[in-house]
Amino acid sequence: MNDHIHPEGSGEEHDHGALGDAEYAQFMELAAEEGFDIADVEGAIEEAGHGPLPVLAVVGRPNVGKSTLVNRIIGRREAVVEDKPGVTRDRVTYEAEWAGRRFKVVDTGGWEQDVLGIDASVAAQAEYAIEAADAVVFVVDAKVGATDTDEAVVRLLRKAGKPVVLCANKVDGPSGEADASYLWSLGLGEPHPVSALHGRGTGDMLDKVLEALPEAPAQTFGTAVGGPRRIALIGRPNVGKSSLLNKVAGEERVVVNELAGTTRDPVDELIELGGVTWKFVDTAGIRKRVHLQQGADYYASLRTAAAVEKAEVAVVLIDASESISVQDQRIVTMAVEAGRAIVVAYNKWDTLDEERRYYLEREIETELGQVAWAPRVNVSAQTGRHMEKLVPAIETALAGWETRVPTGRLNAFLGELVAAHPHPVRGGKQPRILFGTQAGTKPPRFVLFASGFIEAGYRRFIERRLREEFGFEGTPIHISVRVREKRGAKKK
Repeated sequence: MNDHIHPEGSGEEHDHGALGDAEYAQFMELAAEEGFDIADVEGAIEEAGHGPLPVLAVVGRPNVGKSTLVNRIIGRREAVVEDKPGVTRDRVTYEAEWAGRRFKVVDTGGWEQDVLGIDASVAAQAEYAIEAADAVVFVVDAKVGATDTDEAVVRLLRKAGKPVVLCANKVDGPSGEADASYLWSLGLGEPHPVSALHGRGTGDMLDKVLEALPEAPAQTFGTAVGGPRRIALIGRPNVGKSSLLNKVAGEERVVVNELAGTTRDPVDELIELGGVTWKFVDTAGIRKRVHLQQGADYYASLRTAAAVEKAEVAVVLIDASESISVQDQRIVTMAVEAGRAIVVAYNKWDTLDEERRYYLEREIETELGQVAWAPRVNVSAQTGRHMEKLVPAIETALAGWETRVPTGRLNAFLGELVAAHPHPVRGGKQPRILFGTQAGTKPPRFVLFASGFIEAGYRRFIERRLREEFGFEGTPIHISVRVREKRGAKKK
């Protein structure tokens, strides 16, 4: 039983997730004894052991078919599509796969024309998305050709220096390819003629996307590259993110105003706390106007997604004086799905009376039960109350995020768990967890190998017991299950 952990920064690199060579060899021997296909086991460990997925941003002016293209890329209708510009709302990131490679897609389909004009709206939106991206698909309507707004986005793309794939959309047949050829004038290389609506040409375009995307983005987390750890302050507008940043910094570094969303550009601040330098990213909402309420919510989501992708820890700030909202829940979900360490901070705690505290506790149980494992701090950005508890909570979450359970210890735990609490019998059969391994960290990712289909309820039970046994405070846990094929069954 190989229970040692390779020390961080030991220089040992493997193609098999977090497992060392000896541990990996022992594990593959166990898999062979249980009758698993070795290639399938290797694939499962490689898939679960990946670091952060590369990020692809889909940008372009309104109504060129960005959300339709995103649906085509992810293979399902999730991004809102309607025959008028600017209907995308709320969720902006999706997971996709092409030719066996997985990546994230940031959909920038939503927009609202504010008083600055459409060019500024499109540019601001593209800027937020490009900031988090490893590569960009720039969508242009081939029927209309390049517009002044398109030219403005091109200037932004050149400045960002990210790899760009030019998508000439709405090319429904050979006759439209001549229109697409005119887009060479943009200076971004070959335009790829595509019909996002019908799927024409999307495969060739995605092949180019894979060439542009890194196998995995550059790992900029933590001390491995000598940089400070990154903390994203996220939350809906006017919960006090800028005030918290100023209080933590001990000076007025960010403009604070009672109007929701006075922060327009993300502000990265190096702040020393407890003898350690941290990089705080302030992601307060944007300027809101009543007639642009929905558009502002969209921008806030896009900016939050960009900040979370760059961070290691998400500090979710919630206004304790108000009921927990759907928007609060969405922001928490965004951080969980991004796989970041999480701390939940309840601001304006000093303003609560006993009755509100009672009801808040009930709301936390019902509305935020999915992150009951996240460290919680009750603070006041205004007065500085309990600010000293923020850094220990962040350190706890990071420790959980980086925790690694050796395979031998994990399998001893799984054996006891299955013996004491077997999976319910379904259809006359009782599937069993045979063995498993932790294939990665940041966040912890487990692959379990089973004799049959494992129900979602039993997976949640395993996650709960993993947390009870090994901690994992402040971090999401990803669990994937591979089922053993019947002996002699040929793989398709």
